[in-house]
Amino acid sequence: MPTSDGARRWWATFSESISSRIWPLPVAAIVGAVLAGILLPVLDAAVDENLPAWFQALLFGGGTDAARAVLTTISGSLITATSLTFSLTVVALQLASNQASPRLLRTFSSDRMVHGTLAIFLATFAYSLTVLRTVSDTGEQVPRISITLAFVLTLGSVVVLVLFLAHLASRLRVETMLRDVHRETGRTIALVGADDRPTAPAPTRPEHVEVVAARRSGFVTGIDRDRLVSAAREHRAVVREVGQVGASVIEGTPLAEWWPGPDTGSDGGAAASRADRSALEQAIVEAYLVDYERTPPQDIGYGLRQIADVATKALSPGVNDPTTAVHALSHVAALLGDLAELPPTPAAFADEDGTARVVPVGHDFGDLVEVGVQQPRRYGAADPDVAARLFDLIGDVARRATRPEHRQVLEGQLDRLVASVGDADYDAVERARFARLAARARDTLAAAGPDVA
Repeated sequence: MPTSDGARRWWATFSESISSRIWPLPVAAIVGAVLAGILLPVLDAAVDENLPAWFQALLFGGGTDAARAVLTTISGSLITATSLTFSLTVVALQLASNQASPRLLRTFSSDRMVHGTLAIFLATFAYSLTVLRTVSDTGEQVPRISITLAFVLTLGSVVVLVLFLAHLASRLRVETMLRDVHRETGRTIALVGADDRPTAPAPTRPEHVEVVAARRSGFVTGIDRDRLVSAAREHRAVVREVGQVGASVIEGTPLAEWWPGPDTGSDGGAAASRADRSALEQAIVEAYLVDYERTPPQDIGYGLRQIADVATKALSPGVNDPTTAVHALSHVAALLGDLAELPPTPAAFADEDGTARVVPVGHDFGDLVEVGVQQPRRYGAADPDVAARLFDLIGDVARRATRPEHRQVLEGQLDRLVASVGDADYDAVERARFARLAARARDTLAAAGPDVA
């Protein structure tokens, strides 16, 4: 049975895969609108004569020609509004790509406001067009309730268009983009830190292991460890992860390793059939989610990569916006602080009997710090504000880093930052300022508490 953490991971991956696509909600809205456009006129014909007078006064009161004109106008105007929405969304995507980072385009494609706006516009269009087919010149009763609903949907679409324009103006601000990526990455960190699977001591890796190669090239976007544990238990094996979430894998390169578990008997599983071995390797491959681009549900480094890209883009000569880089580094500092407080990755995940089945590859704090700091340091060491924020970043993270290996990583980053600033062209006053900031960061690292992990 999947653990509660496994269910959360599955739901995060599934919901992200749906929310990052624009079409599901609008298509569902169109289907619902067409059904309503077919059924509501039938209801109209059944109840129209029995409606109270006060309610009839609120309904559409025109004849056949007026009904046809209203529905035709609504249909034409809504498809025009939909085209406008698409155009504005494309412009927003281009601006986000040019001014911030191409990796932020995914946040726009998963924007619920964009989905909802397209859904109500297309639903109103489809509904009006469907109701229009019931209006005829044969003297039949005009579907007044249906036409009134079309009018209400049109008014709602106008309001939604105004809200969409305001929302789009807010989304184009780089501060909003950074906030959204920060929140998304924070949810990923919380999900990774809430792992409730049973654990076990690390098993001894034998000299000879079986290597499972990737069947396709791309990025590892997720690992279904519940499936890995289940497959390893079924085949009485131990699986060791090689490709970690966020890593780029090439077809034919190692994805995982496995070897017979301690419960295989004295022959060490040598008698396992070729079919069993093939089934285990197929299950391991299927437990790895490999796609053409990185996604945030399980990939901590992806959010840091996006924010670091914004900082690097801001420091490019074509943009030259160090203030944005400073703001981006504040988000990097907060996320690295969250990462420093994560519990260590378990040595192994166990099955229901307590037997070690999966040896995971956890996140490496040093690698993640490098992702968030390396490029801003390289391209921003010559800017006094960016350099100062980098010194403060190390101190900010150091206050939350209680493990010695984490503090060692930060000390190495501090030494590299001092060297980078030393090679830059600064005057005596600026160098004195950086010396004070470096000394303060070292004091913070030295004052960090003992390892409490």
